[in-house]
Amino acid sequence: MNNVVRSSNHSPLLQRGEEQRSQETLLPAVDIIEESNALKLVADMPGVTNETLKIELDNNVLSLEGEIALNMPEGLSALHAEVRGQRFARRFNLSHEVDSDAITATLVNGVLTLTLPKKDSHRTRRIEVQAA
Repeated sequence: MNNVVRSSNHSPLLQRGEEQRSQETLLPAVDIIEESNALKLVADMPGVTNETLKIELDNNVLSLEGEIALNMPEGLSALHAEVRGQRFARRFNLSHEVDSDAITATLVNGVLTLTLPKKDSHRTRRIEVQAA
């Protein structure tokens, strides 16, 4: 299972409009855990909400994008702000071993967890030996 998930450093956001290039794009920290029937991909994306998160799969390339929303309290405006909105973006090349139709995702407090099930043909299974 060496190349089930391979990270790509090309950000999908850098190829888009000039307005998005002005925002800093961050690479989220990611842990990948292999289980017997699936892979778990856990990405830290603090400040990202369900509304600003976008997950796409195209030609076995999994793209994660999320925008950090910085909201000013109602009735206040900043004279000077050193903090600006940022984006997270990361891409992964998936192996043919992943069942792309069964991928699921959850986002809890800025931690994205993707479950990437393995196809039945690539799952570890025990073979029973029968006495002759």
